[in-house]
Amino acid sequence: MTPAQPHDAQQLARIAADVAVAAGERILDLRRSGVAVAASKSSEVDIVTEADRASERMVVEALRAARPDDGVLGEEGAGIASTSGVTWVVDPIDGTVNYLYDLPAYAVSIAATVPDAAASADGRRAIAGAVFAPRTGELFEAWEGGGSRLNGSPLVISGKRELATALVGTGFGYTSERRAEQAMMLARVLPLVRDIRRSGSAAYDICSFAAGRLDAFYEHGLQPWDYAAALLIAREAGATVIGVDDATAPGEPGFFAADAELVGELRGLVLGG
Repeated sequence: MTPAQPHDAQQLARIAADVAVAAGERILDLRRSGVAVAASKSSEVDIVTEADRASERMVVEALRAARPDDGVLGEEGAGIASTSGVTWVVDPIDGTVNYLYDLPAYAVSIAATVPDAAASADGRRAIAGAVFAPRTGELFEAWEGGGSRLNGSPLVISGKRELATALVGTGFGYTSERRAEQAMMLARVLPLVRDIRRSGSAAYDICSFAAGRLDAFYEHGLQPWDYAAALLIAREAGATVIGVDDATAPGEPGFFAADAELVGELRGLVLGG
């Protein structure tokens, strides 16, 4: 890959896409050979496979080869400081439980980010990103100001503005305490929307929302690698993405994505406000 100049968002998106596709093809090959659970994380059901680790190593090596001055933050432990101002945020397999069970909704997510306290709860703003789902062959990608695409075709959110007829995506954490909180949120939402969908991969769900397959998305407890690339893809498709209140950026405390005229109502319903 040809190194890009810092903050060349379109070139960064190309790097993200190329690396995500290569890593996705690798984990698909590994899946055909069988899956080995390497460890548990936040709970016994929050797993990491050998493929997660192999994918992260591959992604880090490729990104460092293309842009050696950039930093890397990976879900499985990669932590390299940036001297360029760009940090890559990486989820080597978003939807690991799906991967374990050979369900198709899992993806490699890669985002090039810069510091911006107002953009997300972790203080980073993605300026380029890609999410690749190898089982379906879907490549979602975006760069700041350049729109978002699925396999080259532009994405636009559904634009739904009524909760009662909205198909809403969400996800659940892995600790019993987090799931109890999420269950209370779900109990408030489910009676008042068309229906709920949960694929098991936040990155894939947010990209599905960007593609108009869902009308809105919310989740409590997302980590930066879960949403970094997909947040940009959704915003570039016309979404408004907000946090738990107007002073808090979207991220771990709360992530709400919908049409600008629906997102506040969604947040109020989820939080019971």
